[in-house]
Amino acid sequence: MKIRKKTVINIAIILFVLSFFVTPLGHHSKIWLMQLFAFSPEVTEEAEREQITDYDWTLKDANWNFFNFERSEGKVVFINFWASWRLPSLPELKGIQKLYDTYGDQVDFYIITDEEREPVETFMEEYGFTFPVTYLIIGNRSPVDTSDPPRSYVIDQEGYVVVNQQGIADWNSARVHELLDVLLGK
Repeated sequence: MKIRKKTVINIAIILFVLSFFVTPLGHHSKIWLMQLFAFSPEVTEEAEREQITDYDWTLKDANWNFFNFERSEGKVVFINFWASWRLPSLPELKGIQKLYDTYGDQVDFYIITDEEREPVETFMEEYGFTFPVTYLIIGNRSPVDTSDPPRSYVIDQEGYVVVNQQGIADWNSARVHELLDVLLGK
């Protein structure tokens, strides 16, 4: 019995697709594909930008100490809501780490999760992330929508939401760097 070339190709494709579901290769492949297809976030047109007027928002820092978002009023702010258990968060956080490495001393970064400390610390260590983690206090009012991570915002010094991104994006793109440089007055 002779197997046709088309049958072999079909079997190979089926095995490749199955590998996404039953092997570690699938996990890494999904992350790679998400990074490949993540594009720069869309900048909101100036006329359509909403302004944050109330910065009174209580959060917790990495040491579980309470602090108020008011400390970022008048600054350029990057906010990202993520969850370690949401696969799309991982490839996005890799780009955010690079962005933080470049702008961490110029932009206020809020990389926010609503998880407990222990799994977050394990996740951060496993992937080598060094950006500061902020913890959301569930039920506390917020100046931005905190639902359905990943979700991100860039806020200018006057409190206008310049970027409102639902889903993953490439935060380490030249376009984002140019935007932050403009917002910082460089």
